[in-house]
Amino acid sequence: MPLPRLRLTPDVSHGPLDGAWWPRCDALELELPVLVGSLDPGIGTITRVTVGTAAWPDAPQEVMAPGHVIEVVLSDSAAQAHAITVDCGTVGRWELLVIPPDEPARVAARLLTAAADPANPLSAPRLLALAESGLDGQDAEESEGGAGPR
Repeated sequence: MPLPRLRLTPDVSHGPLDGAWWPRCDALELELPVLVGSLDPGIGTITRVTVGTAAWPDAPQEVMAPGHVIEVVLSDSAAQAHAITVDCGTVGRWELLVIPPDEPARVAARLLTAAADPANPLSAPRLLALAESGLDGQDAEESEGGAGPR
């Protein structure tokens, strides 16, 4: 399987997201091992992920990754609806926007970039809602009276 479509925040994130992941299909048991295998081994062993039941209704309770098993926790939380929380051994956890597999490439590229911006203030559901409405985060801040360009 090809490398995952993934973009992580280059340094420390100051927002609700640490990057974005654009899986190729909605089969978590196929996509998760590829995601885990692409992450820096220095982050430690990924032991658990939390995903939204709306995005992954058929997710298994465990997924085999290279050399270990990952526990999959399903959440009904609205914040988890379009996100995956990756528990990374000794480093802590990463919160990633999950871009729907059928999202057009142009929109997905914008979402990958926006979610990995360390200054991004938007949650996963908010970023996806803006993408669906045709706005990007900067346009939304300006229309809501925000600071505009950073």
